[in-house]
Amino acid sequence: MSTPAPAENAIIKTTYGEMTLAFWPDVAPKTVENFKKLAREGFYDGTAFHRIIKGFMVQGGCPNTKPGRNGIPGTGDPGYKVKAEFNAKSHVRGVISMARAANPDSAGCQFFICHGDAKFLDKQYTGFGELIKGDDVLERIAGVPTKSERGGEKSTPVERIEVESIKIVPAA
Repeated sequence: MSTPAPAENAIIKTTYGEMTLAFWPDVAPKTVENFKKLAREGFYDGTAFHRIIKGFMVQGGCPNTKPGRNGIPGTGDPGYKVKAEFNAKSHVRGVISMARAANPDSAGCQFFICHGDAKFLDKQYTGFGELIKGDDVLERIAGVPTKSERGGEKSTPVERIEVESIKIVPAA
């Protein structure tokens, strides 16, 4: 009989403060492992929250948001895709979920944290954890003014909100 892996949390350090996430490996094991692997490799360090819709979500994790990178923010990936793990967890404030394109199996590294109730995303996006500390930081990030880029939605923050690091730590 194997012992379950010890619980781990993620600490997302941003220019606005720190947020701590607890994972849901019971409902999204491959997604959780992918996020932890990318975090441990430093993949997210120096990226930025590039899409903010107050009352809905804040999105980050795109490698194209690193300083000096070419490519449109929101279109980058780690070079592979992760199969969706839709589950019964509801997209409510504080839930972290994988961002994706139209194809359900197109997520790779980008994630979003719900700032409001987004239950319309349930069973269509892979929720894989929740905020357990730092709701004030989520609130500050969601409150950053936004502008429209390339004629699109008004969701591009007017200032850079950097993800300085994401560390995987033992759960308290």
